Amino acid sequence: MTGKVAVVTGGSRGLGREMVLAFAEQGADVVIASRKLENCETVARTVEAMGRRALPFAYHAGVWDAAGDLANAVYDEFGRCDVLVNNAGMSPLYPSVDAISEALFDKVVGVNLKGPFRLSATIGTRMIEHGGGSIIFVSSIASTRPSAQELVYGAAKAGVNNLTYGLARTLGPTVRVNCIVPGPFLTDISEAWDMDQFEQAARTGYALGRGGEPDEIVGAALYLATDASSYTTGALIEVDGGPR
Repeated sequence: MTGKVAVVTGGSRGLGREMVLAFAEQGADVVIASRKLENCETVARTVEAMGRRALPFAYHAGVWDAAGDLANAVYDEFGRCDVLVNNAGMSPLYPSVDAISEALFDKVVGVNLKGPFRLSATIGTRMIEHGGGSIIFVSSIASTRPSAQELVYGAAKAGVNNLTYGLARTLGPTVRVNCIVPGPFLTDISEAWDMDQFEQAARTGYALGRGGEPDEIVGAALYLATDASSYTTGALIEVDGGPR
């Protein structure tokens, strides 16, 4: 990825942070975009210590106009964007399906579907003007197999799956659009899980019998970000431990 510029939303923590560091290790300059600027700045310092340029940027995926602000910042700083990873997401808990408020529904759909669409449309169009690029969505196994606690999140991520195929046709042939579909990963989010219950369920529910470690997302991300996937577009790649 030497000489390339990669933008990662939700890049200050979890799977996003792992992808940021992997891209930098492979020679890319990176834009770390997330809601809390100070967290982005922390990751940016790590990237700069690796000898790469980094731009931390406060970005709220649920705000329509924020996509244009981020795109302008990227092109003003680097003059290009070769890889865009739509990783920002949220799945707040709710006590029951009838307790889901309109505000919560709109917020979850905004962050997980509206924002990725707008940012991909904005940067993807500029990618075409600059000769091409790679867009990577991050969906979830909840997009096809949602639990009772992930109904709105799963529906939004199902929309992301659909966008992957649709935008691959819309932005091709110079821009490739693909999607990573992760299963359960042991990021900081898992700190709120009942780990005994999860590990018991994972042993019987997943072929590999465990949750994923954060750095195990890197292989799929690098494949889709580089020319290794030059003939891959519109694809959903499951990285989920092989559900039984």
